[in-house]
Amino acid sequence: MTNTEQTPGSGAGTAHPEHLGHVVFIAASAAMGGFLFGYDSSVINGAVEAIRSRYDIGSAELAQVIAIALIGCAVGAATAGRIADRIGRIRCMQIAATLFAVSAIGSALPFALWDLAFWRIVGGFAIGMASVIGPAYIAEVSPPAYRGRLGSFQQAAIVIGIATSQLINWGLLHAADGDQRGELLGLEAWQVMLGIMVVPAVLYGMLSFVIPESPRFLLSVGRRERAREILAEVEGKGVDLDARVAEIEHAMKREHKSTFKDLLGNSFLFKRIVWIGIGLSAFQQFVGINVAFYYSATLWQSVGINPTDSFLYSFTTSIINIVGTVIAMIFVDRIGRRPLALIGSSGMVVGLALEAWAFSHPLVDGKLPATQGLVALVAAHLFVLFFALSWGVVVWVLLGEMFPNKIRAAALGVAASAQWIANWMITVSFPSLADWNLSGTYLIYTFFAALSIPFVLKFVKETKGKALEEMG
Repeated sequence: MTNTEQTPGSGAGTAHPEHLGHVVFIAASAAMGGFLFGYDSSVINGAVEAIRSRYDIGSAELAQVIAIALIGCAVGAATAGRIADRIGRIRCMQIAATLFAVSAIGSALPFALWDLAFWRIVGGFAIGMASVIGPAYIAEVSPPAYRGRLGSFQQAAIVIGIATSQLINWGLLHAADGDQRGELLGLEAWQVMLGIMVVPAVLYGMLSFVIPESPRFLLSVGRRERAREILAEVEGKGVDLDARVAEIEHAMKREHKSTFKDLLGNSFLFKRIVWIGIGLSAFQQFVGINVAFYYSATLWQSVGINPTDSFLYSFTTSIINIVGTVIAMIFVDRIGRRPLALIGSSGMVVGLALEAWAFSHPLVDGKLPATQGLVALVAAHLFVLFFALSWGVVVWVLLGEMFPNKIRAAALGVAASAQWIANWMITVSFPSLADWNLSGTYLIYTFFAALSIPFVLKFVKETKGKALEEMG
């Protein structure tokens, strides 16, 4: 699945739809998959300590249950493109919505730890599918003049999903008098937290029945008239529909289906540009960003903050994440990818180092001293802000632009897989590392944030303002 290409003089790049509000509705509906991506990824934050208590497990086992969803993510992401090319983008969304709903119900009603882990994998598969199908579909139905802005809906939906899950977790915990295992609706509070995702999952499924199929997919299966109708619907009747159909079909015919073999250099090692993409993905995760979304409530409770306040801080962190993402969307095309990445890395080093310093102090009556506690809270929000305004967005922009056309699809797949693997490594290791030395853990993340600066300076080229054909 790739974006349709525009040829000079077609007029498509300047076409304005007659009903832009309808196109926005279509893109926003598809971005519900991104909302569920963010929601499902972070909602587990509210259940970590309850799962540890209910099943009486140690940090290593707990980490496996939290991180196992990432296995499903990797599989879902790897297969979504092929599924969508076979049965269509809309059917793929409907499958993802069903899996999200089933996972929510199963996770809310587990009868054993392995059962909970299984439903986490199912939810992860849906996340992986949503991470691929949403951006691809939005790109294929968006009028060229609005493609960039509509494409940003996916990332915005992800961070809003994260914030929503933290807000709902905080509200449910408050209703349960601060006890993750307190009774709510006949279940324990943490079960309700996981189960409530069925609501946006059902909404996503319903919306998928009222938005049109991608014109690109319709053309690939010979449904030219329906493709023309949808192009007129989203790009406006003033567009030369015959020219647009011919343009898309021509682009599809000359696309190169990149394979794994295309990525290899000498001695069966990847080409240099592929290693750079893998490095970007790895650094994005090795700074420990997902600790802030998977374990933040547990982290704050471990240094003496009461459960209700810990959930509130998780929510405020996710709001900062939204603010940083908006900043990145505003400036990524103005100041460039490399400068934004370097600014973010520098800010993350400061935030993470301050957290490491704060956590190095011994607890007094089960709490951090007042000064260290305040520094830890401010530094955690500072870290998330600088990540969100830089690496959270910049990496995905770079990965979409930096590879030569011939290997772009395959190289992006390898880089995305590396990101899921790095995410899994950080997620599964944090509880044990925190038990060993919380300050030391944050020093490790600080090291990777600092190392990302020379990596960007030496290996990453600026892609701002360059045509995709210039890459590589």
